[in-house]
Amino acid sequence: MAIQFFEEDIKFSLKEKNKHKRWLKVIAEKQGYRILDLNYIFCSDEYLYKINLEYLNHNTYTDIITFDNSEEKNTIEGDIFISIERIKENAEKLNNAINIEILRVMSHGLMHLMGYKDKSKEDKKLMNEMEDNSILLYQQFNVSRGTDQN
Repeated sequence: MAIQFFEEDIKFSLKEKNKHKRWLKVIAEKQGYRILDLNYIFCSDEYLYKINLEYLNHNTYTDIITFDNSEEKNTIEGDIFISIERIKENAEKLNNAINIEILRVMSHGLMHLMGYKDKSKEDKKLMNEMEDNSILLYQQFNVSRGTDQN
């Protein structure tokens, strides 16, 4: 299992990387998936906008783009690009802490890699519930597993 975190054209370092890795692994396992190779790339709005335009032909800003590279059933291989600028803006709009919004978007990308959609009203509702459950799970890690600083 390889979960890695990168940054492109911004200064951002995810705190408690090992805790995030364990959390993502548990989310996947609860859904019957195994993570083989998962990359989170934190970037700027402009960087993600260019990806959105080039690969998806969308002329819009977004907070996340997920690329699924999985070849086997119930395995996860993919790249998830996240705009930290958009996360900060969304957190402010939603009156959320930035770290909670990061968890929401990280789990959102993982849900996409497990086949969850968010285009219809029903799909969005389920996706939001899954994100909320994922955030609660992460918060439980503070109580049950302690923290690390990697």
